Amino acid sequence: MVSIPSKNVWMRRQQCPCGDWKCFVTYEGEAEDTTAGTQLLKNDSASSEAMVAPYVGMVFKSDDEAFDYYSNFARKNGFSIRKERSRLSPQLGIYKRDFVCYRSGYAPVRKKPTGEHHRDRKSVRCGCDAKMYLLKEVVDGVSQWFIVQFSNVHNHELLEDDQVRLLPAYRKIHEADQERILLLSKAGFPVHRIVKVLELEKGIHGGQLPFLERDVRNFVQNRKKIIQENDALLTEKRENDTMDLLEACKSAKDGDAYFVYDVTVDENDKVENIAWSNGDSVHAYTMFGDVVYFDTTYHSIKYGMLFAALLGIDNYGKIIFFGCALLQDESHRSFAWALQTFVHFMKGRCPQTIITDLDPGLTEAIRSELPSSKHVFSVWNVLPKVSCWFSLPLGPRFAEFKFEFDALYHLESTEDFEFRWNQMVSRFGLESDKHAALLFSLRSYWVSSYTKGFFVACMATASYLKSVDAFLKGIFDAQTCLRSFFEQVAIHSNVKNYAREEMQYMHIRTCLPMEKHARNVLTPFIFKSLQHELVLAMQYSTSERANKAYLVRHFKNMDGEHLVVWIPEEEHIQCSCKEFESTGILCRHALRVLLVNNYFQLPERYLLSRWRQHSSLLPFDNQSSQNGNDDWFQEFHSLTGTLFTESSFTKQRSSYVREELRKELTRLISEVRDMPAADGVTMDLTLTPTG
Repeated sequence: MVSIPSKNVWMRRQQCPCGDWKCFVTYEGEAEDTTAGTQLLKNDSASSEAMVAPYVGMVFKSDDEAFDYYSNFARKNGFSIRKERSRLSPQLGIYKRDFVCYRSGYAPVRKKPTGEHHRDRKSVRCGCDAKMYLLKEVVDGVSQWFIVQFSNVHNHELLEDDQVRLLPAYRKIHEADQERILLLSKAGFPVHRIVKVLELEKGIHGGQLPFLERDVRNFVQNRKKIIQENDALLTEKRENDTMDLLEACKSAKDGDAYFVYDVTVDENDKVENIAWSNGDSVHAYTMFGDVVYFDTTYHSIKYGMLFAALLGIDNYGKIIFFGCALLQDESHRSFAWALQTFVHFMKGRCPQTIITDLDPGLTEAIRSELPSSKHVFSVWNVLPKVSCWFSLPLGPRFAEFKFEFDALYHLESTEDFEFRWNQMVSRFGLESDKHAALLFSLRSYWVSSYTKGFFVACMATASYLKSVDAFLKGIFDAQTCLRSFFEQVAIHSNVKNYAREEMQYMHIRTCLPMEKHARNVLTPFIFKSLQHELVLAMQYSTSERANKAYLVRHFKNMDGEHLVVWIPEEEHIQCSCKEFESTGILCRHALRVLLVNNYFQLPERYLLSRWRQHSSLLPFDNQSSQNGNDDWFQEFHSLTGTLFTESSFTKQRSSYVREELRKELTRLISEVRDMPAADGVTMDLTLTPTG
């Protein structure tokens, strides 16, 4: 009987070293053992300690243990074995076992029916007399097997290690490899291509798998019927679950007037694609929908559907869930439908920028459906592919290649990038490499000098992608059906379920009025970044040029310079680094020019609404508490400053203060933690960023 797996296994969708998007996948939460075959080869080829040859009287706990021992001995000595005869008694059950060399005996003569053609397949049996016979006896109620006859005399040539591993007895396809083969076969890969993919994944040379191409072909053919039965049952299960999902969407619509969903069906009225978004997500998009991250990492094995999530970032650096879709495949048509539906959900408003993984099909869909949106590949999605594509072909030279590649990405000039890229490709012999050609053809999506100035709202970073990964893992943990999956999505996308995190005070580092002004307006997540730029601005010099322009240079690096244009009448400032255009944060170069021009507050236009405290999705009153607590913190710093000054005069004072202060602070912390966590009044504290 064919069984359907009870667990809805979702897998991470990645690209295969062979360059195809369909085949290289790793199970989420269940790491796939793609090294089993390689490890077997290593174990077989490694020279282990000498193995004792079987001998008459040798004792085993079971006949299986005896067979395994003899099989290992045979493999190390260039042959294989098979089970021959066994004897059965009512009292002992099986009490005699005969194990023989695989070339023992002779092939029986088969009569050919008249008129039928049969292949004359030469038999390997040649009457070899190598054998091991065992008997079972019961001693004190415990069964044991002992060798009663053994011969290691062969009448044929024994094989070398690289030949013996190809004997049928040792050509085993491990379970992990079986799963990969079935997945690749279902995706339409021919057998020879499946073998190549497995070799690439294991990092081994051709012909070193522990099985042959014909073994893969036989395995696929033998499993074809089972696969077909599984597909039929899975199709029925999928249809039932998708209907449950539709019912869940209808129920959600009844409870949330702003909940939206859409679905497509095929010619048989079966669900193909389904997408949905709740009211909180639609509202959040009006505030933070300027940049969207389109994630297609996860694919359901059970339902054969791709999960597409549309995510954003709020003013506190938290992940926002805008909407999602379950798609029947990864085609341009499916991606285009998902994008069309998302824009419809958001009342026709397209994002300013959309960030995705490097996927040619998705790129084409975005080009056709979101022509006004900037499209960016996060370099942190590109770098893993660089390792996957070039580490094996370049071998020991890959480290050198990676160093040059990283340097190229940070070049500020597109002309410099193209010149240095061609040099790098030529140097490493990659002129005809398809992956190098692909990366270069898509350079305007991922290279810094091309995407500079595209607004990405701090989302094209490694930390943001790490947060996305953790967010999605929370959704995909052990879901058993689409309805429970739908419920998890609802929980994670509901703003009311956002936990208030530990609060923190935004400390001043420069004592500049501009810094204090920004602290009262911006959230801690973005204020920290601006504060960092403001601190570094002190290390830059300015020289005024014509047309209200300034050249800004670091005091240690006078070769590198940035051009800042400042129009005081319009309070307009622009830097050649385009940091503000990319993140919404003024750069150190622009801040330096403002300081030189005696600015004590940032111009309003450079305090973006999306980064302000008042733009929070959750109610939050910070202004009064921030101002009210300034006096408290000033008093605290005054007292501690006096204490440390007085204690620094002598070693005795210093030791005493250190010991007593540790005790008192420990006591105070313990008492404060025992007090109620909330009293309805918000102190001057702000949410700690997560991204």
